[in-house]
Amino acid sequence: MRRQIRLKVNGFEYDLLVEPHRTLVDVLREEIGLTGTKKGCEKGECGACTVIMNGEAVLSCLVLAIQCEGKEILTIEGLCRDGRLDPLQDAFVRYGAIQCGFCTPGMIMASKALLSKKPRPTEEEIKRGLSGNLCRCTGYVKVIEAVKNASAKEGKE
Repeated sequence: MRRQIRLKVNGFEYDLLVEPHRTLVDVLREEIGLTGTKKGCEKGECGACTVIMNGEAVLSCLVLAIQCEGKEILTIEGLCRDGRLDPLQDAFVRYGAIQCGFCTPGMIMASKALLSKKPRPTEEEIKRGLSGNLCRCTGYVKVIEAVKNASAKEGKE
């Protein structure tokens, strides 16, 4: 039995008819067409599906879409404004923190949530903020450098 819900994603509202057991990652990808949020382990262990909901980083594979009504959801697609990358996205590109790219959206969203609460995090705070995100391509050095660079730029703006 499907249920009518309204989701607010990246500032846009979507009226959807979904089955109650559908996860947010599935609805984002399959119903709304926002495929930037990656579907990885589906167990909340890899962080590839990280989005920001009401200012908090959440694993969208562990959240039911029907639980998201009335909440503000931000995906990787919502960071780009007027065709310009968010400073954090730009830093990931410039510092080579993207590698194969599969984990990148989740890493960026976890970092964005961290920087919104702690604009100038220490390296240890960055590591802790990214602790739920796995990457098989890097040693995380470039990711940490990118987040540090983005935080330094945000402090100047």
